[in-house]
Amino acid sequence: MPPLDGRRLWFIGIGGAGLSAYAAIASAWGAEVGGWDRVDTPYLDAVREHELVIAPDPVVPGGWEVVVSTAYAEHVRGVSRAAFLAELVSLRKSVVVAGAHGKTTTTGMIAFALSQLGRDPAYAIGGEIPQLGGNAGTGAGWFVVEGDESDRTISALRPQVAVVLNVELDHHSEFASRADVQALFDEWTSHVRHVVRAEELEPVEFDLSLRGEHNRRNAAAALAALELCGVDREEAEPHIAAFEGAARRFQLRGEAGGVLVYDDYAHHPTEVAATISTAREVTGGRVLVLFQPHLYSRTRHLAHEFGHALAAADVVAVADVYAAREGDGDVRGKIVADAVSDARAGVRLGWMPSCEQGTRWLASLARPGDVVLTVGAGDVDGAVPVLLEALA
Repeated sequence: MPPLDGRRLWFIGIGGAGLSAYAAIASAWGAEVGGWDRVDTPYLDAVREHELVIAPDPVVPGGWEVVVSTAYAEHVRGVSRAAFLAELVSLRKSVVVAGAHGKTTTTGMIAFALSQLGRDPAYAIGGEIPQLGGNAGTGAGWFVVEGDESDRTISALRPQVAVVLNVELDHHSEFASRADVQALFDEWTSHVRHVVRAEELEPVEFDLSLRGEHNRRNAAAALAALELCGVDREEAEPHIAAFEGAARRFQLRGEAGGVLVYDDYAHHPTEVAATISTAREVTGGRVLVLFQPHLYSRTRHLAHEFGHALAAADVVAVADVYAAREGDGDVRGKIVADAVSDARAGVRLGWMPSCEQGTRWLASLARPGDVVLTVGAGDVDGAVPVLLEALA
């Protein structure tokens, strides 16, 4: 009998990457599912055959168990996203990938290799994996999960294999220090039998489809996890090499006027530095960056570090902060622009409150052979079509 047979599960916030994946998996595992969201999203494509309600305010019909996204936890009573994920992880042999950087890519690598090897994985990934056709899989094999330490809820997950990619302070509204983050991972992994610590591994030496030293480290972690899942390294390596990445992870979005345009989700200084370094590998020309800071708390605490990372580019446009879950704040993106100027005097720099302003300014400066990057975890990727049009 399927493990969730007979359950009726209603997801509040079903249009998000996480809950849409959990709903698809719950359906495959025997539950009747449905849900509400405020807006239609591409993630709903995986669950459109089920009952869906799109409305301004949450809708909760009678007779259903309710699973609530973190975004609506203060407005609707029900089982939390984290608690439901913990239940899913407990029902299947599972791998959970955690860390400040590289989670989506590494989770995608593991799921892709298992899929290509005929191991029929289930997976829930925080971003689209084009080679897998989405971010959710409902197979009968290992369950591969992108974990989330941002609200400490990863501590409730009990997989057979835990992967810790790296430890950095990234969520300043939740953690006081890097040591605080390390303590969370130490407590979590003390309950897991097999732990892969990527920072203790050597980067892979074989060729990858993905660029960047950071992806060689991600690949090493993925291979170690796959071995713990019973996959021979020699079997896995060709599929890790063939993995082409996740959407918004150094994703080539187009070329216009001899200028390549890449989009990247980087939202921490370490990630921004890695993205700019990777761009240097693909061009002998200049690297121009449109950066949109993400979260007021992160921008306030890491402005200096963002400045140093961005100063490695040739031209930098900084947009205003994307608030996301933090609502209003008193920090502006200009503090990052000022930090860039402090880090490298004379850098070509623009403080552009809107992404569109920054896009048009960079397009006016770009020349054939350059690479332009749109960088951030907010909606900066929406500027790409404008950028390509302006470059044409």
